[in-house]
Amino acid sequence: MKIATLIVRVLIGLLLLYASISYFLNLMPEPEVNGNFKAFNLGLVASTYLMPLAKSIELLCGLAFLVGRYVTLANILILPITVNILFINYFMTPDGLAIAILLFIGNLFLIYSYRNNYKSLFTA
Repeated sequence: MKIATLIVRVLIGLLLLYASISYFLNLMPEPEVNGNFKAFNLGLVASTYLMPLAKSIELLCGLAFLVGRYVTLANILILPITVNILFINYFMTPDGLAIAILLFIGNLFLIYSYRNNYKSLFTA
């Protein structure tokens, strides 16, 4: 279980780090968007703060996963972002759904692996 946790943690950390760094450094070209996703993407860009905030959280969580420190906090911080990635891919761009599902399941697996650290959150 420890080896699986380490592998999943490192893979998710690398994926989050790559996505955030490529966003901030403009390493990937903008994909062609159309339909509802185009309107959604224009709204994200128009907000001017939401994408940099999400990518900053991805960067910090990716670093936490790779270093192995504050993983419990990073799991909780990245969960809403992975849920949004999953739903955006499911409803608007199904071609990236496989990676979104793997990212979400990996996040749930890490939360399960570190479940003992969350026990104090659920005590009255």
